[in-house]
Order: sequence, then C-alpha cells, then structure tokens
Amino acid sequence: MGQDEGYLLDNRQAEADTRFDALAALFDASTFRHFERVGIDAGWRCWEVGAGGPSVAAWLRERVGPTGRVLATDIDVSWTGTAATEGVEVLRHDVGRDDPPPGPFDLVHARLVLVHVTERDAALRSMVRALRPGGVLLVEDADPALQPLICPDEHGPEQERANRLRAGFRELLRQRGADLSYGRRLPRLLREAGLVDVEADAYFPITSPACDVLEAATVRQVRDKLVAEGLATDDEIERHLANIAAGRLDLATSPMISAWGRRPEGDGSPPLL
Repeated sequence: MGQDEGYLLDNRQAEADTRFDALAALFDASTFRHFERVGIDAGWRCWEVGAGGPSVAAWLRERVGPTGRVLATDIDVSWTGTAATEGVEVLRHDVGRDDPPPGPFDLVHARLVLVHVTERDAALRSMVRALRPGGVLLVEDADPALQPLICPDEHGPEQERANRLRAGFRELLRQRGADLSYGRRLPRLLREAGLVDVEADAYFPITSPACDVLEAATVRQVRDKLVAEGLATDDEIERHLANIAAGRLDLATSPMISAWGRRPEGDGSPPLL
C-alpha cells in the first residue's frame, strides 16, 4: 500500500514491516489461489500496484520466469530492496495521479490499495488502460463496512473495547478519504470499465495468530492519532494491547473482496469508466 499525504498507515513507520508480514500471512494464500485460477504462466508481463511487502511480487516473478516481467510500484518504495534483488523491477508511482507505466500487461493486480486512494476512480482507469486485449485485472480490497467488528463474538468488556477501538480506527480512515464499502462495488466497477467474465468472492479470517500481530501493529501505528482525536485513551489502548498479548481475543479482519475480469480480445481502445 502506498503512503500519501492523507494515508493513515505510513510505510516509513516502524510497525510497517510487521504489518506487511502479517498481511502476507493472512492473505497471500487467497491471492495466490486467484493467480492460479487466472492461469499466470511463463512469459507473462505483470504489474503489481501498491505492492507494499515483497511477497506477492516475488511469487509472480517465480511464476513468469526469466522470459516474463514483474513491475512492482508504490508511492513509497522504501521496502523494495529485497524485492529488487529477486529480479522484480521497482518503480515509484502514484496510481491515482500518474500515467500507467509502459505496458501492456497480461495481469494487473492491486491488493488492499484502492480503498485508501482518494483518486480511486482514476487509479482503476489507469490499471484498465494498462491491460493488453485479453489481459486480466484482479483487484482485492477490504470492505470494513460489510463486517465492521474486529471481535464478531462480542461477549464481554474486552471484546467491546476492541470493537470501540476498531470503530475509532475506521473513523480515522474515513477522515482521510478511505471508502469503507468499496470492496462490494468492485464487480460492478469492473463491468462498467468494460471488462468481461467478471467474477468475485470474499475471504476473511475469524481468528489467527497473524490477526493478533496485525491488530497490535496497527494500533501501535495509529495510537497517537486515536488519542489526539479523542477516539481512545492511552489506558484503553494499553488494556487492549495487553488482551491481545494474553491471547484473550478472537480477532477477525474486514472481508477482502477479490474481483477479476478480462479486457475483451480485439479491444484496441481502453475501456472507459
């Protein structure tokens, strides 16, 4: 995910690496399952948008081989040293404001990116424009409004506190232009962009060690903003972090909606949104 002026989860903060690792543990298997379904093969040209951590770009590079191309872009590429050494081309790029990089691409993929991008319509146009005829766009994004609780089983004060803090986090996201119901609209948006064979599904873990790691890192990353906005107190945050460390909470994630579609063969002009 890229870091913009209004972006809440700055890639340069100390917790960013921990969050990237936790997101990979939670969602890579689902993402790679969709890649397998698309049929990525040797020689494919792939654009990984808002790449964040290096795991997805590295998987793509392994699959496309030396005859393929993997381009990983982000507005903040401070994480990219490892990815670049694995043969991935890295480019600083703002998908909502910059022209798409030179293509065309067989696959364009973005995970947990557009929900945070205020120019998300322009970003989607850019990704569609970069596809070759027959190329596939796979967009995976959260829908926090679809399932807003981090503790779906709210059976006591510890779970209630966790859900209050999650509501505060969502408020911070809203203040920065995040669209908290974006994921559910992806199938329609891909069809309106002119893509065909559009499908979608959803995935979200209910509890796992990676959910605990992700929540602790996220809370630490935004705690000053939660307190400054009056959305939580330091005592509430410390109690919540202690409950996570003690393993007393079943922490879920927002549903991740994965939607994919193909640019029609013989389409010599980019679809319009």
